Amino acid sequence: MKSAIVVFPGTNRERDMAKALTLVGGTAPTMVWHGDADLPKGLDLVVLPGGFSYGDYLRSGAMGARSPIMDAVKRHAEAGGYVLGVCNGFQTLAESGLLPGALMRNRDLRFICRDLHLRVETADSPFTTAYEAGEIVRVPVAHHDGNFFADEQTLMALEGEGRVAFRYCDERGLAAEETNPNGSRDNIAGILSANRRVLGMMPHPENLVEPALGGTGGRPLFESITEALS
Repeated sequence: MKSAIVVFPGTNRERDMAKALTLVGGTAPTMVWHGDADLPKGLDLVVLPGGFSYGDYLRSGAMGARSPIMDAVKRHAEAGGYVLGVCNGFQTLAESGLLPGALMRNRDLRFICRDLHLRVETADSPFTTAYEAGEIVRVPVAHHDGNFFADEQTLMALEGEGRVAFRYCDERGLAAEETNPNGSRDNIAGILSANRRVLGMMPHPENLVEPALGGTGGRPLFESITEALS
């Protein structure tokens, strides 16, 4: 698998992501600067990692979505390439139009940084085949603007097409208002594009990929995409 990680001013999770991709996939990704006009040739996967691109000026991900490299990322996605956006990366994908909806301020206007439980809603995607549908995993979050919003028509499409990848829940799998950390519509934590090759999610799977880090809830995501691209 040949992968690249896009680095914006304010990105702070690129090394975590590179570690996870190298640990599971065996090949270190290439770091690509936001001001570049092109991606390396022959890429399978492009990752937009977490952080605070441009200091979240205007809106989280708004300026990152207009960086020169994003035209190349869009071309990569339109050609059927795989894209993963985590936290600020998800915000950037939404701002760029590669995924629907928007990420707004958390419901209580507070930054959230803790481990949460997610329910895997579909194993039918290149990012989730190593999970089982309905599986409960523990993954950390760290965000201030993770409140996913979409209109009713978009929500119906996401649900009807099985494009909700992860949903916030408790340790038993219950998804309810009290298990929703940020106010996201329908407890949504991650969604897929129509062709299922673009995933955006607010939790950080790269931070729980080996026991020494406290758990392995995020590892199957990287195993899934590695297997899909092998």
